[in-house]
Amino acid sequence: MTSTPITLDTTGHHLYAQADQLREAGPAVRVEMPSGLVAWSVSRGDIAKQLLLHPHVSKDARKSWPGYQPWSIPWLAAWVDVISMFTSDGADHKRLKDLVGRAFTARRIEAMRPAIEAIVTDLLDALEATAPGRSIDLRTAFAYPVPTRVICDLFGVPTDQRPEMLRVIDSVLDTSASDETAAQVRADMFAAMHTLIATKRTTPGPDMTSVLLAAHEEDGDRLSEDELVSTLILMIGAGSETAVSLINHAVVELLNNPDQLAIVLADPTRWDDVTEETLRKHPPIMHLPLRYATADIDLGNRVVIAAGDLILIGFGAHGRDPKANHDPDQFNIDRSDREHLSFGHGIHHCLGAPLARLEARVALPALFARFPHLRLTADPDGLQRQPSFIGNDYRALPVLLHAAAPADTAA
Repeated sequence: MTSTPITLDTTGHHLYAQADQLREAGPAVRVEMPSGLVAWSVSRGDIAKQLLLHPHVSKDARKSWPGYQPWSIPWLAAWVDVISMFTSDGADHKRLKDLVGRAFTARRIEAMRPAIEAIVTDLLDALEATAPGRSIDLRTAFAYPVPTRVICDLFGVPTDQRPEMLRVIDSVLDTSASDETAAQVRADMFAAMHTLIATKRTTPGPDMTSVLLAAHEEDGDRLSEDELVSTLILMIGAGSETAVSLINHAVVELLNNPDQLAIVLADPTRWDDVTEETLRKHPPIMHLPLRYATADIDLGNRVVIAAGDLILIGFGAHGRDPKANHDPDQFNIDRSDREHLSFGHGIHHCLGAPLARLEARVALPALFARFPHLRLTADPDGLQRQPSFIGNDYRALPVLLHAAAPADTAA
């Protein structure tokens, strides 16, 4: 197939419409990403699952992308050039995953619940002072700091380093940035990680950065310096952005669907359904760079992904596929056969998925219990989008927390 590649929208405003277009166009469709890179977009769930388990699909650019030149494309740095479990196959993937997996067991994540509850309560207490009638950005004041504080606490990021750390992590998702800006973000990202490592070398603590650093210093063959830095980029980034999007989109959907909100307020056991329906309709990640074919893969319909071709899995498209979920544009927590790939599939399934779910499960009911008159102050369709074909979030979420004070009726 030699049709002209479809240019991916980098503004975030056409994320869903383009996913529908790509899904309908075929089992795999050639798309053009920034820097002129062309890949096969795979936006059908059955094909995505097939390729995510395929023995001839690799995550390792160093071994599987012919002509690959590390660091030559600035915006790809956090997705391709790092050396972590995210960009590794086979034994290397298992080794790197095992090193961080100890922090994400079901028991350890559940043990984090009191800490998450304390963060949520602290943020809600601060919001209580907001004057009736005053609009605030709920993303900045609540949805964003919940998971970012959790992940920074887990990895021991000092308070004074957090603003810069989070700035560069956020900037990685901006696929509309120029090469010059992306190159600066890349430099700043690695600088932030090296600053954190230097701090932990002198003042280690009971945090995951110190644990990983100790593994590196005890046995560099088990975790190299590059792998240490790359793992921090992966875990701090993935551990924050996903849950921010999840909380934001859940709030918008519940406020836009008061009948669904009433159901979950009457039956708190339904908050898990809110989380899964939000993940289905509003996947935190739409397209995730990159994978590589190590042999020709025939998908039928005259579509052959050739050895060496780039593959871009559209994880977010499956949940919005009308063939997988009836009436996909409707937010319906009562779905009995819900399907989505928001946290991936196969060996690279997101390690932090249970943590993101727990953060939403704690944050959302607490927010609506504290502010029962919460409402949006903008049209949901007009909310500013994150400029990205990778991430899926709003840039701001303007709300009123309290009903406005009644007007003075004194004569």
